[in-house]
Amino acid sequence: MKNGKHTIIGTMVEFEKVTPGPLLASISGPADLKALREEQLPQLAQEIRKYLVDAVSRTGGHLGPNLGVVELTMALHRVFDSPADTLIFDTGHQAYVHKLLTGRLDFTQLRQAGGVSGYPSRAESEHDVVENSHASTAISWADGISRERARQGNERHVVAVIGDGALTGGMAWEAINNLAESDDRNVVIVVNDNGRSYAPTIGGLAHHLDALRTSPSYEKALAWGKKHLLSHGKPGEVAFEALHGLKTGVRELVAPNAMFAELGLKYIGTVDGHDSVALETALQRAKSLGGPVLVHVITQKGRGYTPAEEDVADRFHAVGVIHPETGLPLVPSRFGWTAVFADEIVKLADEDPTIVGVTAAMMAPVGLKPMFEKYPDRVVDVGIAEQHAVTAAAGMAFAGAHPVFAVYATFLNRAFDQVLMDVALHKAGVTFVLDRAGVTGDDGASHNGMWDISLMSMIPGLELASPRDEATLRAALQRAVTVKDAPTLIRYPKGALPDPILALESTEFGDVLAGSVTQVADEVVILATGSLAETGLEAAFQLSQAVEGDASDLTITVIDPLWMLPVKENLVKRLASAKLVVCLEDGLETGGYAANLREEMAKQKVFTPVVSKGIPKQFLQHASRGQIIHELGLDTEAVVATVRDYLAL
Repeated sequence: MKNGKHTIIGTMVEFEKVTPGPLLASISGPADLKALREEQLPQLAQEIRKYLVDAVSRTGGHLGPNLGVVELTMALHRVFDSPADTLIFDTGHQAYVHKLLTGRLDFTQLRQAGGVSGYPSRAESEHDVVENSHASTAISWADGISRERARQGNERHVVAVIGDGALTGGMAWEAINNLAESDDRNVVIVVNDNGRSYAPTIGGLAHHLDALRTSPSYEKALAWGKKHLLSHGKPGEVAFEALHGLKTGVRELVAPNAMFAELGLKYIGTVDGHDSVALETALQRAKSLGGPVLVHVITQKGRGYTPAEEDVADRFHAVGVIHPETGLPLVPSRFGWTAVFADEIVKLADEDPTIVGVTAAMMAPVGLKPMFEKYPDRVVDVGIAEQHAVTAAAGMAFAGAHPVFAVYATFLNRAFDQVLMDVALHKAGVTFVLDRAGVTGDDGASHNGMWDISLMSMIPGLELASPRDEATLRAALQRAVTVKDAPTLIRYPKGALPDPILALESTEFGDVLAGSVTQVADEVVILATGSLAETGLEAAFQLSQAVEGDASDLTITVIDPLWMLPVKENLVKRLASAKLVVCLEDGLETGGYAANLREEMAKQKVFTPVVSKGIPKQFLQHASRGQIIHELGLDTEAVVATVRDYLAL
């Protein structure tokens, strides 16, 4: 996009500048929102939805979740007093409306360097608390904050907004278990029930909530109870009077409250999440009750935007740059890493009936949907429950399957103990496929998949591969599913595939991409792993040009080790006489591939100097992948400069 224009296959399409409507433009904080009259709220909701569609269509981002929580977020800020009352958004991808209502009206550079983050950010606003975009954590945060406030005598409220999909995570229930024992803490849990996480929510809880959402008798009871709720009595008591008064299916009608009440929570629901009056009434009641209260709100993901409402897959959960009127992508996606995995896993499943796919509520994003469509009984979606997924996979392996758990790299961090103690200790043949490994960029600190090599290098017996292109990804997956007595892991980045990167020769220690297959004098070896293979080749070419015609006989060799962990002994031998080894990796330097290489070299008494070019031990703020790679010194120019400085070329 340039100068406000989008290019669609050579055609320029003009879009007017994104400006907020008059009501939205008048909101600089919650106080302005509270000052609005009740009859103005529908117009404000309409302006927010229009602004979201217009703004996010230009930058990409989480659209569907935010369209679904417009009225809910407005009600939260009208009933509670942020930041004195603490609002916590579980996962955080539904916090765009919250940002708009707390004075952040410029989404021009949403998820771009220097612009607004795609998740809550303490650096942006005192109204933001939890930056971590990993799910099922909000109630634990609320438990901890309210516990300490109660000890200090602070009676301000803590509100945790959690989607029904995040309730599939065990951590949420661990928190509820602790929170519910204290009836003196002012905590409101708002369950944003839209029947979906990324895709439709799965599991027993989802079926229970779905029954509440669709029961005709419950709808009648809700309408009768709402009438009384607005006028008199305690909401819990009145709701049950309404339910019993209808004399229809008492067991069915009592069930919703009973499930939460038995845990020690007061329950208010269900509430129409797009009715501002009903929302404010329910939240005011929850606020007045004291103690932990759960408010069950029914919303529609993608609300008010026809392309999102009609998108069966995920209601436009996350989009790239799209046409705001049609919802169609402006730039067609190139064939990407995930698509290759999706294609290859189906082919392997055709040949091997023991292969079972496992996903944690992200079947389509990680590429398991085609396998599910062909073999629905061989793909398991456990919900947002990575720890459970890993241990269940160990159980599947024990029973004779070869599970393939496809997950975003950043989310495997949550299940390190299970990979270590349930899979590796038991020598289970489980394959982990890590999508969006390394620097991902625009989703910010919690989504960069940069921790996996360092973490997994501590696990005995685990083999880790980092393919560089389509062919090596397919080959790595083919090999991984044949390993039956140890965990295997394949990692690849987000986005489009590079052009094929052919090897001069494939050896026991990896693929030689340029230079010499055998040891030579005055040699610099660049170990270019995974997504940085192309960078290694470009750096080698530039360095070769620099020394060409020089008296030096310097040889620049580029090797892709492919299977990075454990470090191969014969690779260490190959490096023994090199003048310098430069290791490029899209992961942490601390405990990463270079660190493991040095350890193995020390064991073999090989003392070739190794320069590590990886990610320093720090959190990376949101920016494009290219910008971050440049800032970290992982681009071609920086690699060339490193070698030249070291060798004084």
